[in-house]
Amino acid sequence: MPAAIHTAGLTRTFRAQNRTVEAVRGIDLTVEQGEILGFLGPNGAGKTTTLRMLTTLLAPTSGTATVAGHDLIADPRGVRKRIGYVAQTGGVDPAVSVREELTTQARLYRLTKAQAARRTEELAHDLDLAGLLERPCRALSGGQRRRLDIAMALTHEPSVLFLDEPTTGLDPGSRADLWQLVRRLREQRGMTVFLTTHYLDEADALADRLVVVDEGRVAAQGTSAQLKKEYGGSVRASLQDAFIALTGREARRETERAPVAV
Repeated sequence: MPAAIHTAGLTRTFRAQNRTVEAVRGIDLTVEQGEILGFLGPNGAGKTTTLRMLTTLLAPTSGTATVAGHDLIADPRGVRKRIGYVAQTGGVDPAVSVREELTTQARLYRLTKAQAARRTEELAHDLDLAGLLERPCRALSGGQRRRLDIAMALTHEPSVLFLDEPTTGLDPGSRADLWQLVRRLREQRGMTVFLTTHYLDEADALADRLVVVDEGRVAAQGTSAQLKKEYGGSVRASLQDAFIALTGREARRETERAPVAV
């Protein structure tokens, strides 16, 4: 079975203030079908830039990649048909109802009105939104909004789901609910999940395997236990210990500013 994501020598160069910035310097990465991958890195590591490339939002400067069976460079449209993407900030319209938001998303994927209505009901049932369909999006809690964001990303039944810091700002209960949802997507649908997060406990709890990037390259990869043992000194070490040993920095929120592309 081919990998869900495979990259070789993926790079991205920017020009900023009359200088060249190598944001990503050659990412070699394989994500297997049905795997939950935690993609970690400190400020400026190239994590967000890599995510934007894999979701076709940013063209690579060099290198190759296949995502969901489609070539990232030659067939970005094919990639977009097979992936779902949930951005950090979400994208729902606060003025419309949950039903209207889901139905509109389905229509954008060229479902008929009847198909869109059925798909809305299915997603609402699967993501525990059925009792909220007539509620305006502005009235949703943080956890409910994130479930709606994910529902919208699942409209076209993608095989790979990209989640960019999905639980930032959520209370502990909502975070736990979202963790359960991610596990269910993999277990029931065989979905591949590519997760970026700055919460190391989240990566520890959810991910089958972790990839740590720093200075635009893969610094280490393996299971949480493997990274703790190799870089933290013991399987009883914290993931934070291993992360600091790898990068010299604590995990914290990252804001990457993309300069003008070369």
